[in-house]
Amino acid sequence: MKRTNLDGWIRRQEGVQDLERKQIEEIQLRKLNILLKREKERGGFYRSLPDRLDTLEDLRRLPFTTEKDLIREGHRMVLTSQSGIERVRSQETSGTAGKAKRVYYSAKDNERTVSFFAAGLSELVFPGEKVMVCMPFSGNRGLGELIAEAVGRLKGIPLAAGTGRSYGELLDILDVERPQVFVGMPVPLLSLLRLRPENSLVRALVSADACPDTVRKEIEARLGTRLYPHYGSREIGLGGAVTCPAFEGMHLRENDLIAEIVDEEGRVLPRGEWGELVLTSIEADAMPLIRYRTGDITRILPEPCPCGSAVIRLDRVRRRSRCTAMEKLDDRMFQYEEVVDYRMRMEGDTLYAEGYLRKDRADFPEELEGYPIRYRWKTVAMEDMPCYAGKRKITGMEKR
Repeated sequence: MKRTNLDGWIRRQEGVQDLERKQIEEIQLRKLNILLKREKERGGFYRSLPDRLDTLEDLRRLPFTTEKDLIREGHRMVLTSQSGIERVRSQETSGTAGKAKRVYYSAKDNERTVSFFAAGLSELVFPGEKVMVCMPFSGNRGLGELIAEAVGRLKGIPLAAGTGRSYGELLDILDVERPQVFVGMPVPLLSLLRLRPENSLVRALVSADACPDTVRKEIEARLGTRLYPHYGSREIGLGGAVTCPAFEGMHLRENDLIAEIVDEEGRVLPRGEWGELVLTSIEADAMPLIRYRTGDITRILPEPCPCGSAVIRLDRVRRRSRCTAMEKLDDRMFQYEEVVDYRMRMEGDTLYAEGYLRKDRADFPEELEGYPIRYRWKTVAMEDMPCYAGKRKITGMEKR
């Protein structure tokens, strides 16, 4: 089995011949100390940290960065001038008086992201193939634009499907353009495959939302190939970890990121144990984060990857609590092949589901974790839109 293409990408980026644990950790410590020196000289948010560490293990002595820090003090974490900012990505939050979380990117950051995307996509995108990109296209180096650029570098043909189209419009793209590859969130892909069982898709990379086992297994059965899961977030430059042809975990871009797993008290856990993912973005140009608590639950797989790479792998990632409940429900609901999509909200102590079916069915789950569920279904029409444009979650559970 060949090594992950990410190995070759890291070697080219860092100008090294070998990529074993020793070399990876040397790269990480060197970049971490360069970052700490930059922070000390700038005198911003991280000014109180030491300007160098002797070992990577010393990183655990530094304080965490939290989402609240990012919301309240994010402007003080920016290391480049205002003229050096190419893109700002904002996300409204339910806490901190509803203030937006903003992450800043330079042209160098965006170029690094495109380069990483191309490395990950090179496992499943080949010259001349059409790639249906069902991610947000927002102009000025948006996520969809960056993915499309990466596809182009692989001599593929990106199809900008985006996230705001009806089922009819999406099926028209499938029928007319006949793409071989899909890039997007898992549930919208499953919806399309259920609505159009006979189609041209043969491979897919899924990201930006949880992929329950029920959803993954059916997608793989319908495609006839394994899925390529990807993990990323706006805080770390969108691209973080991607699956290799061994399909046993997602390799982290370790020349750009340092990963730790911590328990609820913030203690670092050994490899193999589940906990919260903490990331340090040692290569970020505009807005590096040190020990950022992602709120996502995973583990670092302890055994070597069958592909032979020494780059660490993340197991499947479970999202924050209100998304976790939705993931559990998705795992149950999509066992019913009649379901195309649905949304869920909570009012009082009752869950309300509404969505689309291919044909009627009555025996759906009556409760989730003790909460009764009430349903309102309709037969799907081509003018209907997917129920979620972003991450799936139960609205109304934010403060529970």
